Amino acid sequence: MKHSESIKPISYIKSHAADVIEKMNIDQKPLIITQNGEAKVILQDLKRYESEQDAIKMLKLLAIGQAEIDKGEIVSSSQGFKNIRKSIKKNNAA
Repeated sequence: MKHSESIKPISYIKSHAADVIEKMNIDQKPLIITQNGEAKVILQDLKRYESEQDAIKMLKLLAIGQAEIDKGEIVSSSQGFKNIRKSIKKNNAA
C-alpha cells in the first residue's frame, strides 16, 4: 500500500466524514490525517484494527515463548502433560 494515496488533511475529513468512513469500511485501508501539512494521526477501520491487535497479541506470546526457550525455562512435552494431569488430579481432589 502506498501511503501517499491515503493521506488527507483534517479539513477534508471534517467535510467528508461519512464518505471517508464508508470507503474505509469497504477497502479497510488506514488513512493518514494531516494537520497544518504534518501527518498527525491514522484513522483505521475497526475490523482491521481488531485483527491487527489480535496479531500483536499472538506475536507477544511467541516472543514470550522464545524468551523462555532462550532462558532454558522449558520442559519436555511428556513432562508438561504429566504436570497437567497432576494439576487436574489435585484440583479434582480439592
